[in-house]
Amino acid sequence: QVKLVESGGGSVQSGGSLRLACAVSGFYYGDDYCLGWFRQAPGKEREAVATIDEDGLTSYADSVKGRFTISRDNAKGTVDLQMNSLKPEDTAMYYCAARSCLDVDYVYWGQGTQVTVSS
Repeated sequence: QVKLVESGGGSVQSGGSLRLACAVSGFYYGDDYCLGWFRQAPGKEREAVATIDEDGLTSYADSVKGRFTISRDNAKGTVDLQMNSLKPEDTAMYYCAARSCLDVDYVYWGQGTQVTVSS
């Protein structure tokens, strides 16, 4: 059973940094799985923040390019999101997600971790 557990959220002032971590378990050795970080602010739709495929190829939402960095450690089964130069508009619940790289939709989700950025 695939399981994702996020950690590292919290409150920070504008311009500050946070690092989110997600522990991924349940995939079989050799499985190619893609990972991503998503966020959802109150009253807004969930959006993809950053994704990383099995080869380490990354993509970012325009709003976070140059500020956020996604990375994965397959040996440890983790995917992290380093967030720098945080802005109040980054305030949201952040979710770690996973899918087989052969699929389109993310089907495995963590419980979420709150990030709050104050001005």
